[in-house]
Amino acid sequence: MPESAFVHEVTTESVADRVTSEIRRAILGGRLRPGQEFSLRTIAAQLGVSFIPVREALRSLEAEGLLMTRRGRSATVAPLDGDELRGICGLRQRVEPELAARSGSAVDEAHLDLLRPRLERCTDRALSPDARYDEYHAIYFDLLRTSATDWEMRVTQMLARAIERYVRAGRGEIDHSSQVPTELIVALRELIAAAGTNDPEKIRATASDLVDLGARIAGESLARVRQA
Repeated sequence: MPESAFVHEVTTESVADRVTSEIRRAILGGRLRPGQEFSLRTIAAQLGVSFIPVREALRSLEAEGLLMTRRGRSATVAPLDGDELRGICGLRQRVEPELAARSGSAVDEAHLDLLRPRLERCTDRALSPDARYDEYHAIYFDLLRTSATDWEMRVTQMLARAIERYVRAGRGEIDHSSQVPTELIVALRELIAAAGTNDPEKIRATASDLVDLGARIAGESLARVRQA
């Protein structure tokens, strides 16, 4: 390390970041079920890492509302809750249509041309369900971040993960053949098309419809979980 430097070089993604991503995927995909308790020792052993990055990951995921930690030694996956779902959907409706209107009005056609073909990956059976949802969100975020601040994107990403857990809960996502709901892919395609018009009102309305659709699908999924 150069004599003048006072911090060490780090990789673009730390071990804690990778652990956070893996545990988050397990929660969103239902491999860690709502209400399930697990120990840090178990997760650390399965991931082949020490307690330290697992502890950091659990703190991050608790902040996202995906789990609750217990005395630093165990954690419980947050339950699915109708009131929470309504709160998530309400926040999305306040944030995302306005952000879409602002960003969509500023995006250029060349950027949209890059987004459109990526939608096919959301239905690619060669990919895992996790990868399909990751691509769906990545396309959505790439559209919104055109005029978004870092804080707006953090909030949007957190809400997207929260709603994804509800959407996937009753859809048998452990089955590798499952995929992002077709209606959501169609709605995202329509939002990209609306962005091509550079009409803020049209973009705002289309984004609002997408958020409403996600809320409906999530609500239906939660109902199936409760009936199971």
